[in-house]
Amino acid sequence: MKILLTSAGIKNTSIQNALVDLLGKPIAESNALVIPTAIYPFPGGAYMAGRLIRGESASPLAGLGWKSLGVLELTALPSIDDEAWIPTVREADALLVWGGDPLFLAHWMRQSRLADLLPSLRPEAVYVGVSAGSMAATSAFSETYLDPPRGDVEALASEDIVFATPQGDINRILVTAQGVGLVDFAVIPHLDHEDHPDASLANAEKWAARNPVPTYAIDDQTAIRVVDGAVDVISEGHWKLFTQE
Repeated sequence: MKILLTSAGIKNTSIQNALVDLLGKPIAESNALVIPTAIYPFPGGAYMAGRLIRGESASPLAGLGWKSLGVLELTALPSIDDEAWIPTVREADALLVWGGDPLFLAHWMRQSRLADLLPSLRPEAVYVGVSAGSMAATSAFSETYLDPPRGDVEALASEDIVFATPQGDINRILVTAQGVGLVDFAVIPHLDHEDHPDASLANAEKWAARNPVPTYAIDDQTAIRVVDGAVDVISEGHWKLFTQE
């Protein structure tokens, strides 16, 4: 399986060209499944999922002109037969895994057994992550919360580390957790974005210090491509790699 991890979807020509290259054919000839699961913990998440599916979200993803587009809802999968969904996933050219809460998403990727299935997908299939969809794919990730799910953190992701750090004029809690391990690094999305003040470069360095693996901090104009274990960065913006010394 090939991997394209983004901060905010297919935001520029360089990232779109990388996606087409990974698919090995035009988007208009490719079949995709979109996964909106991570957005549901947010107020209005159901409406945001609807905008995603209609191709109206600010993160270009479902509305790119796919040959066909299906919806894979991870919370439903444990209640239905494998034969009803696993062949559909195996046949897809791309899995489009949207943003939201990475703890919630990583939990349901495991509970649904999608995480177990992903490594066995066709080599030419492409995993496209957006924000939380990128974070949950990694071996470890960090996310900040005003009120983290303290009682559920252990259930949502194993070996979590929870600590507080000041973010601007408020205190947010930074939770470090295990992703599903498609790649052996971490991703911090929305670097220096005005709507994500906690994702400043200075804070990203603090977050990265808590991760047990190398960490890429990427802005919305940047993506990370992984093919056969080889990692490269596609960017029309800025990014930084933090490594453990």
